[in-house]
Amino acid sequence: MSTEPAPQDFFEAPEVPPGVEVRRQPRWPPWTAVVALIAGLAAALFGALVIGVVAVAFGANFNDQPPAVTITATVVQDLCLIGSAVLFARMYGRFSPADFGLRPTRLWPAIGWDVLGWLAFLVFTAIFVAIVGGSPNDDKLPQELGVDDSTAAMLAVAFLVSVVAPVAEEFFFRGYFFTALRNWRGLWPAAIGTGIVFGAIHGSSADPAFLLPLAFFGFVLCLIYARTGSLYPCIALHCANNSVAFGSSQHWTWQIAVLFAGSIAVIGLGAYLVRQMWNPRPPAPAPAAAT
Repeated sequence: MSTEPAPQDFFEAPEVPPGVEVRRQPRWPPWTAVVALIAGLAAALFGALVIGVVAVAFGANFNDQPPAVTITATVVQDLCLIGSAVLFARMYGRFSPADFGLRPTRLWPAIGWDVLGWLAFLVFTAIFVAIVGGSPNDDKLPQELGVDDSTAAMLAVAFLVSVVAPVAEEFFFRGYFFTALRNWRGLWPAAIGTGIVFGAIHGSSADPAFLLPLAFFGFVLCLIYARTGSLYPCIALHCANNSVAFGSSQHWTWQIAVLFAGSIAVIGLGAYLVRQMWNPRPPAPAPAAAT
């Protein structure tokens, strides 16, 4: 009799380092995934409107806003997604960063899954391009954010694309949306549904013809999260993909590696600070009094 685990069991048995507890996934209601997305986008729209009105009050053109306004509005959008996930999670009890996948995982298996997942995405995209034509690197977002206006704008957009977006989108889509949907029909429908929504959400910045590869990328990230039990490999892969995409749009070569390394360093520092704030070290015991 075969002892090989079924695919469902394989992806639902995360790989964690020795000493790390495998926690039961949060029982967030599946319907809250959709409501949290709508609430996050509505808050982002309202925030963008407020930022636009303030910019107009200071002399900006509402229909042709400067890069600083557009970049700020995009950051607010990402923060609204994080805030929405936290808000809905809090409605159903106390939570910790680990409930969103911010937990350690085994390093080398995580790297292996990232490499395998990225190769699968690249092969899928290559086949898709061969069928429909076009270029998958036709990303309108950097230009819409004013990347060509100044060096400061270029650096700000690079930070937004390679640091803020991977963290915020993985926190919301894999950490909350996918986790809540898994409580409905299990892993595979949740991964497919999350992938579709993840692709669709990029419709304003990517060529609509290439939303399907982005949906596949979102699907792959869900499987990586399920297998590793951690959001960190998903953030790292998302960061790598965005760094390459942004660098390619700027015709960079070695600068892509620098962008990726710097982004991972910033993300790692942020993860460390979150962990320290959430689980501060207990105070050292007071020395015994002399007798």
